[in-house]
Amino acid sequence: MNPAVDWFFNKKTPWQEAYGLLRDIALDSGLAEELKWGHPCYTLNGKNIFLIHGFKEYCALLFHKGALLKDARGLLVQQTKNVQSARQIRFASVKAIEELTPLLKRYIREAIALEKAGKQVVLKKTAEYDMPEEFATAMKQMPALKKAFHALTPGRQRGYLLYFGGAKQSTTRMARIEKNVDRIMAGNGLDD
Repeated sequence: MNPAVDWFFNKKTPWQEAYGLLRDIALDSGLAEELKWGHPCYTLNGKNIFLIHGFKEYCALLFHKGALLKDARGLLVQQTKNVQSARQIRFASVKAIEELTPLLKRYIREAIALEKAGKQVVLKKTAEYDMPEEFATAMKQMPALKKAFHALTPGRQRGYLLYFGGAKQSTTRMARIEKNVDRIMAGNGLDD
């Protein structure tokens, strides 16, 4: 148990009891308990294996390399289509966690074995993401924008492509592009 994480489990939420049960399961794994992104994260030699988090409708275990886990029961959920590696097991009640405890322990053991074996999720390359037509046109019209965009880190490039491409209407895509030209030219990502 890591005292730095206690506040997460002590705060009053609808999931407090569920979080406590998930913590017991997590600590039984022998992994180190750390606080990352404001959530309890369980690590092996500094490598993230899974974390506990919650939302309005559910709480969950999020396996950082969940895409590699065998999921014969179909419990793992991909949060959004753009999440490549992580997968969640979601719970709507303490009873669900209690019923799945033996299975959860197997998933955790498998996740640990994958980490020990050095397995990696093959991630989609930035060039494989869809380039919104409006952004391609803007880069064609502004060679300096194209140069600045390609100088960004792959993660920053993906962030912009997903943000621009996530708009349903062309006018919204254009507005997003126009609003962020200066940020791209300055070498910044969306969240910088």
